[in-house]
Amino acid sequence: MIKRTASANWKGTGKEGTGTLTTASTVLNQSQYSFNTRFADGIGTNPEELIAAAHAGCFSMKLSFVLTGAGFTPDDITTVCTIHFDNGVITESHLEVKVKAAGLDAEQFQTLADDAKQNCPISKLLNTNITMTATLV
Repeated sequence: MIKRTASANWKGTGKEGTGTLTTASTVLNQSQYSFNTRFADGIGTNPEELIAAAHAGCFSMKLSFVLTGAGFTPDDITTVCTIHFDNGVITESHLEVKVKAAGLDAEQFQTLADDAKQNCPISKLLNTNITMTATLV
């Protein structure tokens, strides 16, 4: 079993307060977040941005495993994840992926991308609608 940890510290009210996020690896080390970074255009990160990064990274790695398992070597996988946050609820995670892999046709690619979308651990974790636009380049 693998365990990963991160911590959050918040000071003050929900609107005027500020917080920091730190990961055990210290890739995030007291990274600032606040009401403005979450609901406006403040400088810092926010939980939804971090979920988007996690989903894009997890999906890309899962897709690489799925493609390799089907006999294809991906030259490049680029995934952009957009988290839709509406009235305090994450309503959608949209994956936009572009893949370059020799010998892979569009129909095979779509099937393999769908497999990765359904089976990456972050997709399985999220209790929301997950959509995807997949392009073979």
